[in-house]
Amino acid sequence: MISKEELEAMGLKLEEYELLREKLGREPKTIELDIASAMWSEHCSYKSSKVHLKKFPTTGEHVVIGPGENAGVVDIRDGYVAAFKMESHNHPSFIEPYQGAATGVGGILRDVFTMGARPVLNMDALFFGHPDYERTKFLIDGVVRGVGDYGNCVGVPTIGGMTVFDECYNTNNLVNAFTLGVGKKDKIFLGVAKGVGNPVFYVGSKTGKDGIHGATMASASFDENFEDDRPAVQVGDPFTEKLLLEACLELMEEDVIEGIQDMGAAGLTSSSFEMAERGKVGLKLYLDRVPTRQKMTPNEIMLSESQERMLIISKKGKEERVKEIFKKWNLDAEIIGEVIEKKNIELYWNNELIADINVSLMVDNAPIYNRPVKKPKYIETIEAFDFDKLKEPENYNEILLKLLSSPDLSDKGLLYEQYDSTVQTNTILRPGSDAAVIRIKETGKGVAATTDVNPRYVYINPKQGAKLAFIEAYRNLITVGAKPIALTDCLNYGNPENPEIMWQFKESTDGLSEICKSMNVPVVSGNVSFYNETAGKNIYPTPTIGMVGITDKPLNAPSIGFKKEKSSIYMLGKIVEKELGGSVYLKWIFNRVEGRLPHVNEGEHKKLAEFMQQAVYDGAILSAHDVSDGGIIVCLAEMCMAGDIGAEVELPVEKRADFYLFSETQGVIVIESNNDEYVESLAAKIGLNIEKIGKTDRDRLMINDFVNLDVKSMKQKNGQFFKEIFE
Repeated sequence: MISKEELEAMGLKLEEYELLREKLGREPKTIELDIASAMWSEHCSYKSSKVHLKKFPTTGEHVVIGPGENAGVVDIRDGYVAAFKMESHNHPSFIEPYQGAATGVGGILRDVFTMGARPVLNMDALFFGHPDYERTKFLIDGVVRGVGDYGNCVGVPTIGGMTVFDECYNTNNLVNAFTLGVGKKDKIFLGVAKGVGNPVFYVGSKTGKDGIHGATMASASFDENFEDDRPAVQVGDPFTEKLLLEACLELMEEDVIEGIQDMGAAGLTSSSFEMAERGKVGLKLYLDRVPTRQKMTPNEIMLSESQERMLIISKKGKEERVKEIFKKWNLDAEIIGEVIEKKNIELYWNNELIADINVSLMVDNAPIYNRPVKKPKYIETIEAFDFDKLKEPENYNEILLKLLSSPDLSDKGLLYEQYDSTVQTNTILRPGSDAAVIRIKETGKGVAATTDVNPRYVYINPKQGAKLAFIEAYRNLITVGAKPIALTDCLNYGNPENPEIMWQFKESTDGLSEICKSMNVPVVSGNVSFYNETAGKNIYPTPTIGMVGITDKPLNAPSIGFKKEKSSIYMLGKIVEKELGGSVYLKWIFNRVEGRLPHVNEGEHKKLAEFMQQAVYDGAILSAHDVSDGGIIVCLAEMCMAGDIGAEVELPVEKRADFYLFSETQGVIVIESNNDEYVESLAAKIGLNIEKIGKTDRDRLMINDFVNLDVKSMKQKNGQFFKEIFE
């Protein structure tokens, strides 16, 4: 009998081994244990999260394919669909930042084009430790180069995202990659095996020993020996990915395949078992026919996570056409098996049967844990912080400049300028906007996308914090005139075996589920990343939201920069004083993470959505920016800096100015009007509060008697942080 230590090295718990032995009715073979360790890992089976993920709404007006496939698919009208998903590549990016981030982008690209959609935009959500931490600069450099190089080489623009810095990510940085592709509604492909006798093709790069046990590694906590996991990190080749993308899309134009699946986490193991399970069939695989870069054992071939590979079920009689297309693109295409009626995966090595494993045992019968939850003690006091104890600033100019130079609010231009954001010539709004916007050439309409979360919010109050992540993403989309239609998520948490971490997860999924239903925005895909823990230190709960919207007039989408002098500036919605819990102001001025969170007013957001969608459609808005991190004072400063135009503003401050200026009230958008009479009339018709607060003018930002700064000085401070990082 295998020892507990040997099982732990594989990533299997003793009770899981006992379950496998019980189901098999005998002692498991080594290859069966290896396959179970991959298929039953958190990364592949969602064994600790599945019971909570079932709460999410997954259907809606625009949903074509929801969770369970490689990517979610939504109808963007006129016969076209968008396929999109967000995935984590956290553990690999901490061990080996360049390859970890690069292969994270490569994997999410394959998830999208395996659906038959050409990738048209990438985004990322990056979470790093404190700037002074010893590995932070090293991680930033590697991750940013990895994201940029892979996307740039494949020719997919990276046009949006977010970057967060906090001590909680010192020993567990997060890399969340998002890709959206566009395809035809009648040409969607699924990861399904069907048609007994149909051949199974292995296509793409050759298999190597990189990435073995990658899924298992991603499903465990780190200790001080994390460098030992370096061989489990995959190595990417974006130029091969580009060839694979074009070959697959060409193949999909012809009637030659029944199903296609990316060999992602757990490689050939997950792709074969998942395709068979979806099709309610089995597969006979001859592992010695798999193209390899080096001498490999059957176990290594099954577990390798080498990149740029696909598993394809071809229609019988179409084998030569498949080979022709992949030969044209200089890629391997080998028949390694066939579809069988028996619902097992039969593995052969030199014509000898070495494993015969029931598909459902590894997929549907994976252990499911409803783990215990416990409310953390810190929750009892963290929201009770008394803001009145804060000392009011004496110099608001100094405070604003300090915030603008903080890691959270600093200009990310030096980071995202390393990404090609205009390749494919569809980009309408580039990085630095509230949301990315692209046009769909074939229809003239557009798609908008954004990623967002404030981890401090979720740490303070997981349920409310998750709602705030949703509503910020929602507001980003409506600010550019888009209608939010669906979302993907990347749920990053610590160790699920800790009841306090599972309480954070349960509460935040409850909150996200509630607001998705209330705002009618379903979840169509996503990812869970647990065990973001090193030596007992867990990250903040970080449920990143990737939301997608549609717009009829993408060319009208307003960017955040003021456009011309003497324009009227309006505030839509009302600032509520003292909504400072988890705020940038509290974090970077007072070094505190606590306080009651801002309120979520869902009804006001629906009014804002109606106003912005109509006003943008009619061309009545020159620029727009939502109030979020840093409050309205930072919102106005960012609009000035982005447009190189000043503003003279009078705000209705009644009590302490900092309680108003830095309040992170939800449901407020600042706009630069292109038609004053129109915007006032439309707001009145909708019942939305609107207030003219000033005008654009010259080269200074002036707010009441509190702020008087020239735009040049603000930009200099705003660009300081990343200039030092990349110097």
